[in-house]
Amino acid sequence: MNLILYSKPGCHLCEGLEEKLRAVTALDLKLDVRDITQDSAAFQSYQYEIPVLYVQTDSGKLLPTPRQSPRASIAQITQMLQPFMLQTDDATT
Repeated sequence: MNLILYSKPGCHLCEGLEEKLRAVTALDLKLDVRDITQDSAAFQSYQYEIPVLYVQTDSGKLLPTPRQSPRASIAQITQMLQPFMLQTDDATT
């Protein structure tokens, strides 16, 4: 599963979520962390919302995930991501 995490340096919430996502072992995850301070459009979109996490489908579609509590455990994050394993744009074939 491809994940995109919009983040910025020094954001403790972003760093905490990234750490937990990297610790998820029950799912095959590929994490792309994007620094919003390096992209003006991303900064305008997410400056007050980070961390923002998306699942990217095989066709490139971005599916937003529910906002996670900073207190969420690795098990809770894994449980939140599991339904996305079943979602794909190519399921109609």
